[in-house]
Amino acid sequence: MIDPILVEIVEGTLASVEQEVETAIARTARSPMIRDAHDFRAGIHDVRLRKLTGRSYSALVQPIVRDFPIETMKPGDVYFHNDVYLSEGGIGHLPDLCVTVPVFHEDTVVAFVQAFGHHDDIGGAVPGSMPSHARSVYEEGLMIPPIKLWDQGTPNETALRIMTRNSRMPDSLAGDLDAECSACLMGARRLGELFDRYGRQAVEECFDTIISNTTETFRRELLAKIPEGTYVWEDYAEHDGVDEPRLHAQRITLTVDHAALERRSSRQESDEGANEERSGRDHEHAPLTIDFTGTSPQAKGPINHAGDYSDGVFLKKWLAPVLRNLADTPERMAELDVNEGVVPLIKMVFPEKGTLLTPVFPAPTNARTFVILRLLGVLAGVLAKATGGRMPADQETIRYTGVYGSDADGVPYLMREVLGGGSGGRWYADGEDTIHIVPDSRNIPVEFAEARWPFRVERLGLACDSGGPGMFRGGLGYDKHIRMLRDASYMSIADRSILSCWGVNGGLAGRPFRVEIAGKEMDGLVDDHPVQAGDLIRIRTTGGGGWGSPYDRDPRAVAADVRDGKVSIAGALGDYGVVLDGDRIDERGTAELRARLRPPTDRFFDRGPGYPKLSGGRTFAEVDEL
Repeated sequence: MIDPILVEIVEGTLASVEQEVETAIARTARSPMIRDAHDFRAGIHDVRLRKLTGRSYSALVQPIVRDFPIETMKPGDVYFHNDVYLSEGGIGHLPDLCVTVPVFHEDTVVAFVQAFGHHDDIGGAVPGSMPSHARSVYEEGLMIPPIKLWDQGTPNETALRIMTRNSRMPDSLAGDLDAECSACLMGARRLGELFDRYGRQAVEECFDTIISNTTETFRRELLAKIPEGTYVWEDYAEHDGVDEPRLHAQRITLTVDHAALERRSSRQESDEGANEERSGRDHEHAPLTIDFTGTSPQAKGPINHAGDYSDGVFLKKWLAPVLRNLADTPERMAELDVNEGVVPLIKMVFPEKGTLLTPVFPAPTNARTFVILRLLGVLAGVLAKATGGRMPADQETIRYTGVYGSDADGVPYLMREVLGGGSGGRWYADGEDTIHIVPDSRNIPVEFAEARWPFRVERLGLACDSGGPGMFRGGLGYDKHIRMLRDASYMSIADRSILSCWGVNGGLAGRPFRVEIAGKEMDGLVDDHPVQAGDLIRIRTTGGGGWGSPYDRDPRAVAADVRDGKVSIAGALGDYGVVLDGDRIDERGTAELRARLRPPTDRFFDRGPGYPKLSGGRTFAEVDEL
């Protein structure tokens, strides 16, 4: 029997190594996107390609070992790729560059340390390598299949020269890659010390235990709360940059079968076939089946995501954190990591090639966040139907905004920022303000931005009234004002500019994304809108959806939101039915107003006022009915 104390030591070491790798990258990288916005991840995988750490998602090792057999690897080797269609689903768009380093013990590969992040520029049609109107992946930048970037400690200078030559920000790219390679090599040495200290067999037994503990914890504590049955829901991206805005559906049919793992165990005990044959059938017996049939055809523009590889193993780990919302308490939810242990619990069924999730090469993918982030909300929505609303309302979505041009010395610059928004209200609390779906990511500090780029940030605060009204209010988005000091170009890759983050269980939708330049409203997808010196760019990011009827919110909480500037007096009156006389709540007037405003029945989902614009006037979808 494995020593539980050793399991704790190994698990803590894995977390420590992962954190040390990320800290090293953050301290030595060059680009603002990596160093300051922290849009990168590290991960540790065992020699069986299983993800061992669970702080955040990561890419996959599968494409590396597919092209470079493990027995050919040497200490000091570093592998690199960013090719979406050759990444087995682990890379979503070309700016995500991935570095993988094998870990050695007694001249044998025993694990892998990996880092991948969103870099400033990898070539392509526009600065930032995210052309919003791309019709082909060839417009999006330099595609690199798995290659050996360092050979036994020696960098491949030819490959690095090609990559930096294709980038508009060559110095930043070179610095970032050097930081990531060095950090992963350091992490590989640290992990190798763990094997040296305790031996390969003991450490790998700990790996097995860590993963199996996650499987059992998710099965017992989370999945058990979902009633058996089949549930269907869908949500939408609103535009693809090429066609006129319309509803691009992502649909999930969720089937829950709690006895599936027992049937798997019985079959494994009686199966006398090879291990590979047995493991190939394991995914057929999973308590959760996620079927994406009904997802819209692939888009002409860049919102596609190539997810149908390796049985969808990346998407399984990407979606599994949503299940943590079923934990008994928020504190318990925060304790649950997502590693490879979630994979046996989920079976994925993909539609035929040619959909948003099964695009055919060379379909563009740079804005694939519109799809994979929406899938998090779709799974939350279908689980809300299954559990009577015990899931949060819709969370913030992702958006890239920025400007590019030349500074006073004629040097080209690119400022691109990934701003957060509000998360959805929860059954026990309001949503969080200005969070980001990428763990540990952040906005770029004002002082840094103003010192580096030719503009002033005149305001950075919370967007009043942006959170969806509810018994528990949705979190607020940003309200950011940028005053340009020189002529430049504005860019944006943003969803939820028409549709809103939906409310649930009687809660209302949040406010959508909005950008105004010199008073003119912009579309969500923009490559090169000219801005003049003196123009004001006002960015207002999405608010999360509300949970529960806003007319059940404690009037004192509404009054506190008004005092804090989160809700306006008009919002308190119109959205919550709360009558305020200065700081005093008019209790009689509030009761009378709420009685007039309260609808006869609450709709379970509220998609907001933008949905009828794209649905032909319908205010709800057929799948919204319980």
